Amino acid sequence: MIKERIKELMSKDSLVYSKPDNLFLFLADNLQVPVEKIKFEIEKMLKNGEIFEIRKGKFLVLPSRGYVTGKFLGSSKGFGFCDIGRQEDIFIPGNRTLGTIDGDQVVVKLFSTDNGADGEVVKVVKPVERLVGRVVKVSKNSFLEPDNNKIPFKIPLIKSKISARPNDKVVIKVIRRTNGKISGEVIEVLGQSDDVKTLELGIIRERNLYEQFSDDVEALANSLNKPVSAKQKKGRLDLTGIVTFTIDGEDAKDFDDAVSIKALPDDGFELGVHIADVGEYVKTGSVIDEAAFERGTSTYFPIKVLPMLPVALSNGICSLNEGVERLTLSCIMQVDKNGKVEKYDIKESVIKSKARLTYTEVYPILLGKSSTPKANAVKKELQMMGKLAKILQAAREKRGALDLDVPESEFVFDEEGYVVDVKKRERNDAHRLIEEFMVLANETIAKHFALKQIPFVYRVHEKPTVEKTKAVLDFLHALGLSVPQIPKIISPSYFCKLLASVSGKPYTEPANKIILRSMQKAVYKNQNLGHFGLALDYYCHFTSPIRRYPDLTIHRIIKESLHNREKFAPMRLEELEELTYESALQSSETERNSEKAEREVDDLWLTYLMKDHVGEVFDGRITSVTNFGVFVGLENSAEGLIKIEDLPGDGYLYFEKSLELKNQSRVYKIGDPIKVKLISANVFTRKIDFVPANT
Repeated sequence: MIKERIKELMSKDSLVYSKPDNLFLFLADNLQVPVEKIKFEIEKMLKNGEIFEIRKGKFLVLPSRGYVTGKFLGSSKGFGFCDIGRQEDIFIPGNRTLGTIDGDQVVVKLFSTDNGADGEVVKVVKPVERLVGRVVKVSKNSFLEPDNNKIPFKIPLIKSKISARPNDKVVIKVIRRTNGKISGEVIEVLGQSDDVKTLELGIIRERNLYEQFSDDVEALANSLNKPVSAKQKKGRLDLTGIVTFTIDGEDAKDFDDAVSIKALPDDGFELGVHIADVGEYVKTGSVIDEAAFERGTSTYFPIKVLPMLPVALSNGICSLNEGVERLTLSCIMQVDKNGKVEKYDIKESVIKSKARLTYTEVYPILLGKSSTPKANAVKKELQMMGKLAKILQAAREKRGALDLDVPESEFVFDEEGYVVDVKKRERNDAHRLIEEFMVLANETIAKHFALKQIPFVYRVHEKPTVEKTKAVLDFLHALGLSVPQIPKIISPSYFCKLLASVSGKPYTEPANKIILRSMQKAVYKNQNLGHFGLALDYYCHFTSPIRRYPDLTIHRIIKESLHNREKFAPMRLEELEELTYESALQSSETERNSEKAEREVDDLWLTYLMKDHVGEVFDGRITSVTNFGVFVGLENSAEGLIKIEDLPGDGYLYFEKSLELKNQSRVYKIGDPIKVKLISANVFTRKIDFVPANT
């Protein structure tokens, strides 16, 4: 990448120029790149904190010679830390923060060599621009009390066009001064701070997520929402005459994948996975593309969705709705009786979905029963798909792919939009059928482009570290289980054995969660590093371009590859390398942000559901043990804490390896059943507190 070549040259100690223009000319001449491109890359790296101008004309590539870059992690005490993504966080004393607040991206100068763990903020490269909190009055002045308790001070509010009253939950634009002081301007009033729906919206805004798109984005999306034309279909594989259909949940409104199947000789199958051709409508650099890149993903809450694309696209022309022609990218695979892909084709295509089916409609067919007229009309295809899905599932198990049984919660709301119940989300063979087909298409696409060495975005899940694996073994040993020793190469099949050792036990669910937490997080990268959990050497996300930006990125590369017959000029390959790097980085960050928002909103509604049950007794099971108490999960998936001081007796010791709290007469460990009494459910902190009920 051009960026890496610039960094390599700039890393040389002798590279000092009194005028930046001289530096730009030097780099352009050495790298044989236009000077405008050099300026653009330098400005971008300065903005991202990848390089730092230590003094005029003197640049450092970070990290370098006592300077690092990372995210500032605040604390309620005023000091903070800088997360540099590896090793230990850098400690920042309260008088060396430069007015930085939690979440800012910063450059830090290390001023102590004691383990390299102390430093001071010298520049904020990506400041937090908006904050959420409650308006409070102090004398005659208004302040924001931030929801983020890692910001240890109230922020003075300046006059704005939007008026806010005390106890309003608001969003402010953060205004910074050169002396490090900050103030705020109210830009949105969310409602009264004690309303649970306002609290939900506060979480969403805290994560910088929004329901609406700008007027120009909506206008462009509406202009694209037109029936497929003859011109658009020209040169595409016409699949409108074959039986294709979608299978989704009852409440789904955007359909980005359809499937088709036919029998082949020797008990084989031709499986077609047809994905909405979003790249045909969302062009690189358009206002829609910029909005989609910023969002990175659709975010799903219990009764609302914040889509990555405007509804005119996500529910309109890009959605594979029943009975209308839609542009697609098709991965058509010939699969043998053992689940191996023998041949495949990747084509721009056009389909016409014959049916919009739900998992509920499909499941009876897979059991050999009758279903709705629509599902019965494609019974032959569904039964064939069911057979292939079982073959693929067996192949998945044979190669050692993990199947972590961690159930999801599904909330039940009343007509006014308040939660009244929560249940475990159903997952049956109809869900698994679609999962297997999507995994197969994702693997096939990833392998094709990896072997062609065309820059791409991969879904990467690296293997767990030895240290984390040892911690899991210590925990399992403490449960009294006999587990195999850690092999030289940690494989998915080894973790399958660990999962099998806890299967069917009272502590299966919490043990699965602990094993899951021991693994690395799946991320997006433009390097093919395989997917540990699926036990695959090649994997990407190709099947959801309506709701995930990495899928849209690789759709564009696939289309360009098809049009160019897989021939790319060296300069274009370099551009794609940079594009895939940035897309992977942004997509991983936005995915993490959305997941946090979804988890926090779920916690809010669970707490709201429990608040009317204070004083009641519940049957629970210990899900986690810490040095300050034990967490207890209920059947409805609510989880709360019994503080160590509320446990009967005293003198408890915490055993970290076995995750136990013990005193002379009692032991508390994961998986133990326990009766608890609910004493608090605080919707503001989203915390639930229990005490033992039988003491």
